[in-house]
Amino acid sequence: MNAYEFVLGIIVLVFAFSIIKHRLGIPSRSMREMRGDPPVNDAENARLKGQVHQLQDRIKVLERIVTDRGAQTAEQIDALRDRDRMQEEDKA
Repeated sequence: MNAYEFVLGIIVLVFAFSIIKHRLGIPSRSMREMRGDPPVNDAENARLKGQVHQLQDRIKVLERIVTDRGAQTAEQIDALRDRDRMQEEDKA
């Protein structure tokens, strides 16, 4: 089988599948149309994008709060460990 026969075979298969698809009545619509979704609303998309950006900013703030508190807690734990070591050294 040479390259020309291969290409011709692919063309025949595509043509045959398109005929079968047409005979079975399978629509060539998008999934959005098949689900019955309303058309895309640009204003709604812009509003939702704004909300996403607001939520991302809030998440950044929350992450900063959590990590800062974690660092402060770790410092407090280290300070307590150091205090305990000093007390043990004083006893010895």
